[in-house]
Amino acid sequence: MRIPKNWISVLAKEISNELLSKDFLELNVTEEQFKTLLEELILEEMMVEDAINEEVREMLKKFDSEIEKGNMDYRRLFELTKKKIVKERNIVI
Repeated sequence: MRIPKNWISVLAKEISNELLSKDFLELNVTEEQFKTLLEELILEEMMVEDAINEEVREMLKKFDSEIEKGNMDYRRLFELTKKKIVKERNIVI
């Protein structure tokens, strides 16, 4: 996740306030419930990238010896693998 978890509630509150102030939404739940749901959704979406990063780390463990020898650049390999997974799964990060 690229932003701290404690910022998610602030983001959800700001997004919610902005959408509601411009009458972009008509709620079937209370504003507080909406903000909580929005916070959960943002957190869930942010965790997708964390899960992909962990998956890539596990995949690259197979190449530890090659990376340590200097035959492969870990950062570059990580980014390329992550891009491939994101593209294959049609995920927006």
